[in-house]
Amino acid sequence: MTGSQSNSSRVRSGPAAAVLVSAAVIMLGAVAWHVAAVFLALAPENGISQTYKEQIDGYSRPTFARDWKLFAPNPLQENTAVWARVESASPDGRRQVSDWVDLTGQDIAAIRGNPLPSHTHQNLLRRAWEFYAKTHDLRDGRRVDRRGDLSEQYLKRIALQRLGRGDGGGTQAVAIQFRQQVTPVRPPHWDTRDAGTGVMVPAAAPGAQPWWPVREHDYEGLGL
Repeated sequence: MTGSQSNSSRVRSGPAAAVLVSAAVIMLGAVAWHVAAVFLALAPENGISQTYKEQIDGYSRPTFARDWKLFAPNPLQENTAVWARVESASPDGRRQVSDWVDLTGQDIAAIRGNPLPSHTHQNLLRRAWEFYAKTHDLRDGRRVDRRGDLSEQYLKRIALQRLGRGDGGGTQAVAIQFRQQVTPVRPPHWDTRDAGTGVMVPAAAPGAQPWWPVREHDYEGLGL
């Protein structure tokens, strides 16, 4: 009698079974879509990836973007630092612009001396700026790729998460601006190529990109 009651207690109701089956189907579908999208993003171009390029790029970039520079014959020979500043407005309408903040310097400080540095601190900002640089003309900040808006939103949210909403005195960030600072890395003594000296920045005032407006939805999900 006990065994019969135990077996009957394991029988699930029809609605519960339907919910479990539906959840399993949704999970399998999500996994299948993820694997297929990442595969098509990394695989050589083909008819499917060309037909659905916009959808695939929208899902896979910039999180799953590939970067072969590590294995290139001529690795990168320059260090790029990303700086940002915000324009804030006080309740009485006054505007003020903050000092430039070295976001890359923050990342370097977070990993220096750490035997197990965060992968995010090493790569998140760097990859975001590379994505932005590929989709814009850095001389004037003009978009040159249809993914330009996505790269701007990605970079903006990374910076806002670090800079916050204002100075805590009632001011609110209303605009943000970026610039890059490129420092050549001297080649080894046996390399005859001239990597240049000093600090190089794009021609636009000095390396500054256009101001972007900051709106409430830019903070969505940032916990600020």
